[in-house]
Amino acid sequence: MNLSELLAARRMTRNFDPRPLERAVLEEMCLLARRAPSAGFAQGAELIILDSPEQRGSFWDLTLPVERRSDFAWPGLLQAPALVLPAADSRRYLARYREADKASEAAGGLGHSTQAWSMPYWLIDCAFVVQNLLLAATERGLGALFFGLFNGEAEVRAALQVPDGVELLGVVALGWPAPDHPSGSLARGWRDREEILHWDCWGGPRR
Repeated sequence: MNLSELLAARRMTRNFDPRPLERAVLEEMCLLARRAPSAGFAQGAELIILDSPEQRGSFWDLTLPVERRSDFAWPGLLQAPALVLPAADSRRYLARYREADKASEAAGGLGHSTQAWSMPYWLIDCAFVVQNLLLAATERGLGALFFGLFNGEAEVRAALQVPDGVELLGVVALGWPAPDHPSGSLARGWRDREEILHWDCWGGPRR
């Protein structure tokens, strides 16, 4: 697939075949995913990979306890053979912007406090990595789903020994897709281009 085809083909997968993924494939995708834009080339995106049944089981026990699973809408998600937790390390950005070639930015406080940043670029850059990972999975015929850590984040952080200053964006489930039904949200359809493309100013029409 070329890039246009890849972008058109990408979908979120919520039902997985439990067949394992080779670690070499996981590593290849994750290393490709990191080739994303990075402010100052700080490279503050980290990927925590859970691919053993024990690790994944512990994750689900912390975030979706057994007593709540009977009502869970996507039980096939728990079959995904790999979970990747993208993490953004703001400390790397502070350190990078204290280096000599970033002196002018450091003078504005970018190397000393996250509060000095108008936007949290560590989160933006890590999100780029997530999108790359979703596309890398699609290219290989794999399914992928990004979902948030809505429950048990503190417990997950402790179990995975995530240090302070590192933010977990969520989780990417990876694996072979199983038959699935489309998300009901798709019925909304894509917004018209006239709604989202603003020429010259907000609300400006296409010429």
